[in-house]
Amino acid sequence: MSGSGSLRVVAIADADSFVKWSASLLGSVPGIRPHLLLVQTPLTASLDQQRSALAGTGMLSDDVTRLSFARVSAWLEGQRPDVVLLAGRGPFVRLLGRVVDGLTVRPVVVAGLPGMAVPAQRGALEYRRHADLLVVHSHREERAFAELGRRIGVQVPTALATLPFARSRSRMVAADRARVIAAESGGSSGTLVAERPAEPRAVRMPATDIVFAAQALVPTDREERAEIAATLVRAAEADPNRRVVVKLRSRPGESETHLERDAYLDLLPARRPENLVVSYGSMAQALSTAAGLVTVSSTAAVEAVAQGVPVIALDSFGVSKSLLNTVFVGSGLLGGRSEVVAGRFRHPHPVWLRDNYFHPSAESTWWEHVEQLVALRRAGGLPAKRVPAARGGAMHEAWHRASVLGANDRTLRGTAALAVGVPATALLGALRRGRSSVGSGTWADASTDFTLEPNPFHDSIRR
Repeated sequence: MSGSGSLRVVAIADADSFVKWSASLLGSVPGIRPHLLLVQTPLTASLDQQRSALAGTGMLSDDVTRLSFARVSAWLEGQRPDVVLLAGRGPFVRLLGRVVDGLTVRPVVVAGLPGMAVPAQRGALEYRRHADLLVVHSHREERAFAELGRRIGVQVPTALATLPFARSRSRMVAADRARVIAAESGGSSGTLVAERPAEPRAVRMPATDIVFAAQALVPTDREERAEIAATLVRAAEADPNRRVVVKLRSRPGESETHLERDAYLDLLPARRPENLVVSYGSMAQALSTAAGLVTVSSTAAVEAVAQGVPVIALDSFGVSKSLLNTVFVGSGLLGGRSEVVAGRFRHPHPVWLRDNYFHPSAESTWWEHVEQLVALRRAGGLPAKRVPAARGGAMHEAWHRASVLGANDRTLRGTAALAVGVPATALLGALRRGRSSVGSGTWADASTDFTLEPNPFHDSIRR
């Protein structure tokens, strides 16, 4: 399909990480008419979070509309988009998928996840099974979701995109290709420092900061989070001439994609070194003066690699699916807390890069797939993949809606559904967590890149 300038593409999102991802993804496609629709839920990004998320994406505040859920259907009917990108957590995608099902003119439905998605999780695929296309960001993710789909009987077409935050690094992968081949054939091991791109770069501010990319989900244990906080204090004390920046996603009172327990602001001492600071700005801004980035398993590691900033992916608490850090095995980025304090950051092995988020840009063909799907839909050759009605009837539908919208759902049926459903799901979750599973495809099995079990996190979308 040619002439994609006529295509109207609307991303529907709520939480900050999905706002950043969807805006960056659409901002990378030339010639389209993109728009971002933010639906009011308990997770919806604040205006400050929105500004940080849109920074550098090419999308402006004028490209954003904020609406209540009740007004979404009429707005979409008026806009008549060719493509809808559903950008939210699984239940949000299901709920908005039902809205799309009711439109007079059905758009192509695309879905995806806003960062590294290894391991591929069962719920992530099942909630998005009715999309026409699932966007993934690495060859490894392609394989993981394909195998997961075979195991659970869910087939969703996938297409490869460059993770928006990895784009600047993808330009140097072609130049690294000879080194990758040489490393594979020569059996070399260890950490290889990827070469910088030949083209000139903008002059950076002096890069001395250590940036810590905090995560709400991992580690889950309070003592382990406290150990990370103590490590950051030690790193600041070890060199008063460098800043240690604790990069947080949300200010007090704001929400974010995942529910955080034991926030780092509560774990850091009240009296701390002056060079230990907290930042709520964009990750790009934090990395502009970074000498190194430390995280457990944040996608910020990919963003840092893309900017040529060395990384430590903490393995002090192990390497496991439940820490979401098995993706770094073989990267050369795994390291401990003492290495953070000493500032021994590293660049990734080029063989790892090729399979994990830094493939050549020519292999990112997701938009070509979307154009083909639009042409099929216009020709009547793309059957609608509808979200089925909830098995429990109207009350179950009300539970689905109220779980996503929270206080923004003011229906009596939603209130009743929450009154019954919240304690029931809490009990079910406790029973699931009480089981210890072993074997292929479990959370305990670090040898596979997918999980067949529900995720183990206390991470309700209800706030």
